[in-house]
Amino acid sequence: MSSVHDVVVVGGGIVGLATAMTLLRRRPGSDVLVLEKEDRPGRHQTGHNSGVIHAGVYYRPGSLKARLCVAGARATREFCDAHDLAYRDTGKLIVATDEAELSRLGALQERASANGLVLERLDADELRGREPEVAGLGALFSPSTGIVDYGEVALVMARQVERLGGEVRLGAEVTGLGESAGRVTVRLARDGEELDAVHAARVVVCAGLQADRLARMAGVDPGVRIVPFRGDYYRLPDHRRGVVGTLVYPVPDPALPFLGVHLTLTMDGGVTAGPNAVQAWAREGYRRWAVDPRDAVDVLRFPGWWRFVRRHLRSGVAEEWDSLRRSAYLARVRRYCPALTVQDLAGYETGVRAQALRADGTMVEDFLAVTTERTVHVLNAPSPAATSALPLGEMIADRVAHLADR
Repeated sequence: MSSVHDVVVVGGGIVGLATAMTLLRRRPGSDVLVLEKEDRPGRHQTGHNSGVIHAGVYYRPGSLKARLCVAGARATREFCDAHDLAYRDTGKLIVATDEAELSRLGALQERASANGLVLERLDADELRGREPEVAGLGALFSPSTGIVDYGEVALVMARQVERLGGEVRLGAEVTGLGESAGRVTVRLARDGEELDAVHAARVVVCAGLQADRLARMAGVDPGVRIVPFRGDYYRLPDHRRGVVGTLVYPVPDPALPFLGVHLTLTMDGGVTAGPNAVQAWAREGYRRWAVDPRDAVDVLRFPGWWRFVRRHLRSGVAEEWDSLRRSAYLARVRRYCPALTVQDLAGYETGVRAQALRADGTMVEDFLAVTTERTVHVLNAPSPAATSALPLGEMIADRVAHLADR
């Protein structure tokens, strides 16, 4: 006989697991099932990112990203402390390398202040004194930025879900979602073979790179399309680990959609350079030349993508060119860290960002979720979703409670 649950959460990434934990803590004894198609939690965006605990510097004051990132940075550290998970408070430098960038530091500092953060302003000499290998006309220092292994955080969250009485079912791919007056039916498969369906009073879909597809599968018009963007990383050799002692970011250009290539410390003591942002042709392809025909056709048939490309053609071509030539990629990093050479860039794993685009070609800038009578669909949760996962899970759980009250 097929099982019936209070809540089914589709997606075993950090947001889905945080949501399941919240639901179980709010209603002890409730029946919460997490479905994850992979063989372990956190295989996709959760496990393929920079590992940064973001402070909330960049996000529009009052937005969900701003509020949940600031709260999430604190909650992430508290969770790690409670479960003996390592993290490091590294701080972050945002470095201006020309007069235009220098002029933008003031506005960035004001935005951070509006989000409740205190950033330290450094001149060129102070920057050089703090990071001798970093060159710039000035910088902002964010002391509340850190690093963690979000893949490890997700594994501990999965164990917590089970300790609280929930279930995390791996190798269970959702192939159908049907909502009726009394329940939601979730059809499943493993390795192409159909499994017994499960039923739930309410369903939460935290499917990341597949979010729009699962919404349409459930008969919901998401109003957006997930367009994947690949982020290429390089790793510095061990003898170059000491080149920086903190995270180093460029000043973001407000005309461009992404932050730019940065140097990031990792929990194993290494340093990575990246990510850039280029078009991905496979939603779950973590090789540079990965192509999934279905994913590629979805992108090319979406009018919003063509409008996005036209709007950002020059920067997009530059990103693609720099991704093809290691020396061009290096030039981006050498603007603020001129000591690095091509030999210092060793190949490293890539990431794929699930970015929701509208039909008019604009990016959905904030977190986005839509609801029906019995479902909540999280449709846009890119960075800083990992940092924001715990309060984002609280927000999603609030929406589930509202469904129950209808």
